[in-house]
Amino acid sequence: MIKKKLSVVIPSFNEEGNIEALAARLLAVLKGVPSYDYEVIFIDDGSSDGTLDKLKGLGKLDNNLFYLELSRNFGHQNALKAGYDFATGDAIISMDGDMQHPPELIPQFIEKWEEGYDVVYSTREYQDDTTIFKTKTSDLFYSMINSLSDTKLEKGTADFRLIDRKVANVLVQLNENGLFMRGLIKWLGFKQYAIHYQAEARFSGKSKYTLRRMFKFAVEGITAFSVRPLYMATGVGIFFSLASLLYIPYILYSYFFRPQFEAAGWASLLATVVFFGGMQLMVLGIIGTYLGKLFMQAKQRPNYIIRSTNLKDDTAKL
Repeated sequence: MIKKKLSVVIPSFNEEGNIEALAARLLAVLKGVPSYDYEVIFIDDGSSDGTLDKLKGLGKLDNNLFYLELSRNFGHQNALKAGYDFATGDAIISMDGDMQHPPELIPQFIEKWEEGYDVVYSTREYQDDTTIFKTKTSDLFYSMINSLSDTKLEKGTADFRLIDRKVANVLVQLNENGLFMRGLIKWLGFKQYAIHYQAEARFSGKSKYTLRRMFKFAVEGITAFSVRPLYMATGVGIFFSLASLLYIPYILYSYFFRPQFEAAGWASLLATVVFFGGMQLMVLGIIGTYLGKLFMQAKQRPNYIIRSTNLKDDTAKL
């Protein structure tokens, strides 16, 4: 009987302090499910520390540990896409390289997959000692996505998931710019199941997701799955256009009945002009964001470029 194969893909950016510990824990879990063959693919997303050297040394631990070296930092989502493109398993599990995604949860993913679910994804619950800033910004992120996007995500949805080969085959065919995998996989449909887990503390290093990156990530997610912000911009324009009509009676009254005060009010007038100017710039910014995405998509540039790899079948894919 031919064994089914599991692929684990792990985007890594400056994670030299986590690589070996994560690989050891992951191998312990994968060897605990002997009914499956496995491969683990680490994607070095243009790291500037010793991450790549650590990855090249992992082959000594196990012949099923591989790496992809990207030519530069293309971003977490593009690195994740590279992992999906190169994985050959019947099911593909994705996780981060910071050890906040516990490998011990993988058997539960497999169990639900065997029950017939095509996508088994995780939703994160933070520990009690997690900072208020982290939890509030995370809640804000998902609130923005769900209120402005047509694709709804549960709070805490992470890139720690299992997808079936048929889902991966569809995903590999897509060539979108500005990837947002959480929303994209949710948009694909199929039979999905959520598993809740408690995020572990980062083993080594610092989080790469600053507030600025989180905001950019949210904008990418919203604009990738919805044109609702354009409708909102239109609504804002219509509202203020109609509201400005209410100013006409006041102008006429001042002109005919209070001409001595005609030059007064320059401060309020200036404030009004500045306000509406700001609104116009905001609306133009929203439109520009969508136009920018169209511009980048029209170039048809690849999501990533492989510099080197030790995958056995790399020549067929490069």
